Amino acid sequence: MKAELNEMITRIGPGTPCGDLMRRYWQPVALVDEFNPTLDPAMGVRPVKAVRLLGQDFVLFKNADGSYGLLDRDCPHRGANLAFGRNEGDGLRCPFHGWKFDAAGRCTDTPGEPTGSTLCQRIQQRSYPLLEKAGVLFGWFGPEDVSPPPFPAFDCFAAPATHSFAFKGLWNCNWLQAFEVGIDPAHASFLHRFFFDESLEESYGRQFRGASLGELDGQRLPMTKVMREFDQPDISFAPMPYGLQLTSLRPINDQITHTRVTNAIFPSTFVIPLSETMTITQIHVPVDDTKNYWYAIFTSFDAPVDKEVMRNQRLEAVTLPDYIPKSGQHNNWGFSADEQQSRTYLGMGESDINVHDQWACESMGAIQDRTREHLGTTDKVIMANRRNLIKAIETVQAGGTPPGVADSEIAAHRMGPDTVDGLAPTGGVEAWWRHAVQAKRDNAPWDAALKPVAEPLAAEYSPHEEAS
Repeated sequence: MKAELNEMITRIGPGTPCGDLMRRYWQPVALVDEFNPTLDPAMGVRPVKAVRLLGQDFVLFKNADGSYGLLDRDCPHRGANLAFGRNEGDGLRCPFHGWKFDAAGRCTDTPGEPTGSTLCQRIQQRSYPLLEKAGVLFGWFGPEDVSPPPFPAFDCFAAPATHSFAFKGLWNCNWLQAFEVGIDPAHASFLHRFFFDESLEESYGRQFRGASLGELDGQRLPMTKVMREFDQPDISFAPMPYGLQLTSLRPINDQITHTRVTNAIFPSTFVIPLSETMTITQIHVPVDDTKNYWYAIFTSFDAPVDKEVMRNQRLEAVTLPDYIPKSGQHNNWGFSADEQQSRTYLGMGESDINVHDQWACESMGAIQDRTREHLGTTDKVIMANRRNLIKAIETVQAGGTPPGVADSEIAAHRMGPDTVDGLAPTGGVEAWWRHAVQAKRDNAPWDAALKPVAEPLAAEYSPHEEAS
């Protein structure tokens, strides 16, 4: 890849080609948990947070009625930092001269001005649309004269609060290399290889520690065993309205093929199976060019999510209130040479595979130099996604509608997307996984009450078809 092209697809600040594209999609701003005084006592006193994403600075605050506001951080008077503003329950007041702003960005008071002054009626701070979905606050940062698209109708947003849980973490690298690790089906056999399989009964909430759907010779097969022993997947992809559907096939024997179906939702989200009944929807939102937050939404198609267990599992790896990982370049990501020889392929822990992905992303450098890479057959999804990204940037530059869920005609349709990790009969893979997905939906206590997934949108595609 030429250096100038790498620059175009990675830089996301205001006025950049990729930045203009990314601002057309709903982006995660903060977890609702970040306003929980139990996790951050400061929020019980003053629920105001400085937020940075897409290379811009914002202030996020919570009103007394439970509503939220998201404004540009610089006060429109003389530029003071509104993240230090006084939260008065119905707006944020700048301590510099007392100017007050409501959640819509309207100036409601300029107390130092003469009595009868109408100055505040002419002051408008830029505010941004906010929606609370699945425990996450999402904002839209597109042009002020453009209406945001409908919020995407994915499973993770349709499930009730009892059946979803959200978490996040900071990575010190560009958003694109982080996303590209998530849509790479081959790396799990190496980066996440465990030399020993743990008890399946203790796998709740842990990725690649559960069992694949189905049985082999009457036994459940741990995902770790599949990834370890069958490390040459046949990878294919199909274009979908929301992005790409990915299929990885690992023949176990003549009769059984391990089948894993995942999804890349353009531009920075992927959906993968955590277990037989739970999915992960992970979004990578740029903080700026060299940092990004991943937001993971866990969605259960079975019992309610045990949020306390899942939160405590993940809190061990980060420091609050900013969800900064305890491992990183500063401590070699916790690398152990002894572990690498005896227990894991990487040597960076067995309890949380996020640090594995973090190392892969951060060790490339703050912004990966793609002029030096050499892609192989297993990188076909990476190449397809880059082509889609370049095309989308060019579409927005030409004044067109960006693809996927930034298009109102697509965003409003419920479309899953479906995932599966299981043992399929060789020769009947597609029929098997579609039946497995439907059975999962039929058993979900919340899904039956909703419309079926919009299969007509996907019916014309085979999951084994490769885009040109």
